[in-house]
Amino acid sequence: MAVSRINTGAVLRPGHRWQNWGRVESAQPAFAARPTSVDEVVAVVREARDRGLPVKAVGAGHSFTAIAAAPGVLVDLAGLDGLHDVDAKRRQVTLGAGTNLYQLPALLGPHGLAMENLGDIDQQTIAGATSTGTHGTGGAYRGLAAQLVALTLVTADGGILRVSESENAELLPAARLGLGALGILVDVTVQCTPAFALHAVERPEPYETVLDEFQDRVDASDHFEFYWFPHTDTVLTKTNTRLPADAELHPLGPVKRWFDDSLMANGLFRATCATGKVLPPSVPGINRLASSLSGNREFTDVSTSVFTTKRTVRFREMECAIPRETVPDAVRSIRSLIQDRGWNISFPIEVRAAAADDLWLSTATGRSTGYIAVHRYWRENHLEYFHAVEEILRGFDGRPHWGKIHTQDAAALAASYPRFDDFLAVRDRLDPERVFANPYLERVLGT
Repeated sequence: MAVSRINTGAVLRPGHRWQNWGRVESAQPAFAARPTSVDEVVAVVREARDRGLPVKAVGAGHSFTAIAAAPGVLVDLAGLDGLHDVDAKRRQVTLGAGTNLYQLPALLGPHGLAMENLGDIDQQTIAGATSTGTHGTGGAYRGLAAQLVALTLVTADGGILRVSESENAELLPAARLGLGALGILVDVTVQCTPAFALHAVERPEPYETVLDEFQDRVDASDHFEFYWFPHTDTVLTKTNTRLPADAELHPLGPVKRWFDDSLMANGLFRATCATGKVLPPSVPGINRLASSLSGNREFTDVSTSVFTTKRTVRFREMECAIPRETVPDAVRSIRSLIQDRGWNISFPIEVRAAAADDLWLSTATGRSTGYIAVHRYWRENHLEYFHAVEEILRGFDGRPHWGKIHTQDAAALAASYPRFDDFLAVRDRLDPERVFANPYLERVLGT
């Protein structure tokens, strides 16, 4: 096997086929590297430039788009993980870019710290999650990228660029959510909060009641979201209230957690999805049964154990961010679409909210935001459903999640982001030769 060795010890090996978790995107890189130091990342970038090959960093592959597809040199960041530094006074931690979110409890817990907010999946790397705009829910809480206060990039010229409030601060609004277009993230500094617990209440509730009360429910709760199973009149609401870390915990017992999360949410749901694929007319009845059996539980646990859930049923996802006040009308429009088309949709629709931020390419930039996500079982054709829902949400000024399936291009996206051209100017400054480009970035940012 031919191997290219470079001065610092990093190795470029012939690449093997890469595919993402959703099995919707794949690539065949010419070369691959798994650096274990910043110097090795620098060497890989320089070697790739010498060969005239583009470079893309990959994390856990949990984006449903081809944002991480690497036709040239694939850089696996798994060797750049772990806790690098803790500033206890400021409650800031520096993490290797390849640190998976599921590692955070063990890394932050001993220091009495936690992330301000998290999404419901913890398999992503911190660099991948922030670079694609991963978010949780909570009307007063921002996405993960907005929690970064500093970062380090290896740039297209093989340099090392530190971006923080005191160094190259003008780049922070672009670099915190950079889509991998500005360089390779090698570490990030996160503004944490004191560790906290969450009191979780999950209840099945009437569809129309929850839509009518959505704005008030978001305002009245720390973290509120709901799931609607198509073909039913019931939604599953999740309301989480923040408590001090020393609050008395009442976690789910092992049997209850196994029944709810392993048997019902994954095992039985996998079987129902498979049944729905073979017998589509059975889906409405299955969904009515699922909605009657789901939820209706209350517990208190450490924040990460409540925010995140185990997902073993493979799926594909499309999500758009819209002005929060338009969420009820948008959900009703999607329900009408499903009824009018006569589709049988087994996966629930997920609805969340987040605070506005000032990141140039954040889906929540400049406005309080509602998120609507639709899913399909990975063995089903998702295209017609996703495209039709996307068109509805575009009518509500929808901004597609960068890591989830969508069809928009640079021309359409520029109209949704007031600072889009400013981001492109930073890209021109840091990567004028498009070392970090790939077909997805060419579509959403232009060439």
